[in-house]
Amino acid sequence: MRAMVMEKTGKPLQLKKLAVPTPSSKQVLIKVIACGVCRTDLHIIDGELTYPKLPLIMGHEIIGTVYRTGNEVSKFKTGDLVGVPWLGYTCGKCRYCVQGRENLCENALFTGYNIDGGYAEYTLADENYCFPLDPRYANSSGAPLMCAGMIGYRSYKMVDPSANRIGIYGFGAAASLLTQVVIAEKKEVFAFTRDGDAEAQKFALGLGATWAGDSSQPAPEKMDAAIIFASLGALVPKALKDLEKGGTVVCGGIHMSNIPSFPYSNLWGERIVRSVANLTRQDASEYLSLATKIPIRTETTLFKLEEANQALEALRAGKITGATVLVM
Repeated sequence: MRAMVMEKTGKPLQLKKLAVPTPSSKQVLIKVIACGVCRTDLHIIDGELTYPKLPLIMGHEIIGTVYRTGNEVSKFKTGDLVGVPWLGYTCGKCRYCVQGRENLCENALFTGYNIDGGYAEYTLADENYCFPLDPRYANSSGAPLMCAGMIGYRSYKMVDPSANRIGIYGFGAAASLLTQVVIAEKKEVFAFTRDGDAEAQKFALGLGATWAGDSSQPAPEKMDAAIIFASLGALVPKALKDLEKGGTVVCGGIHMSNIPSFPYSNLWGERIVRSVANLTRQDASEYLSLATKIPIRTETTLFKLEEANQALEALRAGKITGATVLVM
């Protein structure tokens, strides 16, 4: 099989010809249809997420069909359409797993980081960390749901259900998918983009956002909650200033630059700042069900497998509207 392999952080991925892997007893071998390219992948390449498996096949927004199953697999059969997300293994025994917070598992393994992922024609996954998909997502449109959609959904769950005006900072794939959920619940979205990014602002308004503008601008009115997908720590105090009393700022990224100091008055009034770490399988199941009901649509820019490096650089440069996806 062909795969794009990271042999060292900070270096371009290499196109390699590898043997098709053999599934163990509880694994499924998946023929990859498409794999999303996520900002987390940039953090891995840049060494901001430390100690990845090396050599590594990245990619954790995987859509594919089951090609072969291990001898103890009971949830899937050959030909089934599945999605594979970031969370690839939890121990089920640590204090977090026992408490029902497997997203914080002390022994967790992650797809495309500790486990080879979907920048390849085939990949392996534990059957317990794969999810059946609606046939409408049996193509590149399904890939962004597996991380951008799911982490956006988990971030939104951290917001008080009574919140009606939701600010979203960093209008990429996660923001575009979450906007559709918020609009479906008849709430308002204020979209904050890179300064001067008229195309992203137009995209947000086209999805139903009430307002779209530069991240440096004050909100047009005080918001009940803010979700930050951009990796810029300076947005945290800015978002706090835009909030009503009792509002929450949710940091939805896996990596963020340092948060600068800010006056206590920005936080006072029972405002909250919190992060989101990974996701649970319950989050994934809930979100995929919701995505089908709304239904959520994705905007994608497609690259061939061997163009993975170009896809990553386009994402880094902010040249992509919506999601970046490799197709096999």
